[in-house]
Amino acid sequence: MSDRLAVLPQYLIPKQALTVLAGKLASAKAGGLTTGVIRWFVKRYGVNMAEAANPDIASYPSFNEFFTRPLKKGARPLAKADYICPVDGAISQFGRIQRDQIFQAKGHSYSTAALVGGDRDLALQFHDGEFATLYLSPRDYHRIHMPCDGRLTRMIYIPGALFSVNPTTARGVPGLFARNERVVCVFENDDGPFVLTLVGATIVGSMATVWHGQINPPRPGKIKEWDYAAGEVTLKKGDEMGRFLLGSTVVMLFPKSRLKFTPDWAPARPLRMGEAMGRR
Repeated sequence: MSDRLAVLPQYLIPKQALTVLAGKLASAKAGGLTTGVIRWFVKRYGVNMAEAANPDIASYPSFNEFFTRPLKKGARPLAKADYICPVDGAISQFGRIQRDQIFQAKGHSYSTAALVGGDRDLALQFHDGEFATLYLSPRDYHRIHMPCDGRLTRMIYIPGALFSVNPTTARGVPGLFARNERVVCVFENDDGPFVLTLVGATIVGSMATVWHGQINPPRPGKIKEWDYAAGEVTLKKGDEMGRFLLGSTVVMLFPKSRLKFTPDWAPARPLRMGEAMGRR
């Protein structure tokens, strides 16, 4: 079956309603039922609870608290690299931004302006730069960390669709990551600007950042922006910056000549937060 045919049902199902329902169920505190669901999930997806700060499945009052669980101290040592991987997951795609086009999958690309909500001045800063799209599967650790030091300057919430972001959907839905609901976080440091974009998906109940808390829901149906004064939010390499409640994808943008990816990076390669991503 072709990828386009495989994703056809996603155009038909009520993705928004399913996501709202999933969010409510994931936040519910249902005692033994919640524990049973978590136990099934751990077994189904092979979640490694030994590295969790709290490995006791029965102690999590809701699925969301289990899903966003912190890890034991030292579980993700930080590599001695200029840029580190911000998440556990797998590489979807990475490489050069061709003028303003980000490669999604064979036959599909989308523009930097579309990704950041139509702000062409912001997008222009990444002309011929570098990008990395990292996919978080259900089994992965779902907190997002900083790839390098950064000072937050803006955050943009962009409403959109809620397609799945798995590899099949990435191959079958044009412009997927610029169509789905997302939160664009714009940082700067002494080397210039960079962007971390948190992309939502079907049944992703919400996205949150450490400085704002939960961003969605509510889902206002229009773009919302927040500006931050210099020094208001400053994070170091490896610091937590956000989290997904029911997993998704991170898309990073860097300016031209800013980042050289490590030689062993390749599409579909598994990743762990803290490992080397690249150098200046």
